[in-house]
Amino acid sequence: MITRDAYIEKVKLQLDELNASMTQLETKAQEAREEVRAAYHEEMAKLRHQSQLAVAKLEEIKLSSEDGWEAIALEVDKIRAAFVHAFRYFKSQV
Repeated sequence: MITRDAYIEKVKLQLDELNASMTQLETKAQEAREEVRAAYHEEMAKLRHQSQLAVAKLEEIKLSSEDGWEAIALEVDKIRAAFVHAFRYFKSQV
């Protein structure tokens, strides 16, 4: 079984990698045509929001008890999975 600290580190690393990839996509969006750029910015705002939700839940885990963190981890996993799915879809459209 994974420990709370190991779980936090694993998820934080994944979120950091996704956020770095989003930054690269934002750079690419700046090079796009103006009419496409607006759609990119809208989608990036949604992705940033999902990232913030995941980070907030991760902070909840840090503050949770050793016994209660696993219930929050299930929520984090759902949020992170939705974030990863949305990111991959957006990336495929760029």
